[in-house]
This record gives sequence, C-alpha cells and structure tokens, in this order.
Amino acid sequence: MVKTNAMRMLDKVGISYSTKEYEVDENDLSGSHVADLMGIDHGSILKTLVLKGEKTGYLVCCIPVDGELDLKKVAKAAGDKKVEMIPMKDLQPITGYIRGGCSPIGMKKPFPTFIDESAQEYPLIAVSGGVRGQQILISPQSLAAFIRGQFALLTHN
Repeated sequence: MVKTNAMRMLDKVGISYSTKEYEVDENDLSGSHVADLMGIDHGSILKTLVLKGEKTGYLVCCIPVDGELDLKKVAKAAGDKKVEMIPMKDLQPITGYIRGGCSPIGMKKPFPTFIDESAQEYPLIAVSGGVRGQQILISPQSLAAFIRGQFALLTHN
C-alpha cells in the first residue's frame, strides 16, 4: 500500500484511521460499486462532491454513496441562496484529485466542508484515500474535526 497525502496528513497529527484497498473497475467508478467490492454498508461509505455557492465559493459535501444531494439543503447549510455542482473537468484543477479518488482530506486548499448527518450513525465511515482503489476508514467525528467539517442534512429523504 502506498501512503497518500491524505494519509500522511492524518499520520502527522496522530489521527487514528485504517485503510482498505479494492480493485478499481474503470467501467464503474460509482461509490455503490466500491461499497460492494469492499463488502461494507452503503451508508457508511461517503462520496466527496465539490460544488460552488454564489457567496461561499467552492464547498465540499460528503454524502452516502447511494444518497442524492439536495442542492437546497446544501445551500441552506452553506448560507447560500444557490449552489451548483462544479463541472467534472474542473475537479482536478480545484482539488488536486480525480473522479473516483477525491478525498475530503488534503485538497489543494481548505474549503468549507459539510458531512451528511447520517454519517454519525456509524462508528467508522469510509472516504477516498486520495487515489482510486484506496479508502480511509475513520470515525465521523475525527474526520469532521480534522477537516473542520460540519454535519448537516444534505440529501433527499
């Protein structure tokens, strides 16, 4: 296993986590497929989405892989009237990460980050380790503290 920048950042401050590798399927990068490959509950593996708010600018949302982002709820959490997903082509220039390997930990710049409140139901959640094929398992509270994330209702019920 290769240590990613996200892992090195957690190591540097002594935050406890573990990792899990999986075989990347270039034809299906969906989080649901990753959850199936890893054999873990779909609610405990989070996908990292990047949006732009009219006041906030870029912001990050971590939601369950089977969840559907509710833009109105995100806007409310961020204090914006309107938010929208960034185009996929902008993901790497903004975050330093590619689709399927976007971690909320270690982006090029710290962005306001919101974690779906359902993550708190699990002792450990999985987020991308910063590369495809690598997940970080961490407590939701540790993740939120490290990235200064806020828990909020972000998905359609």
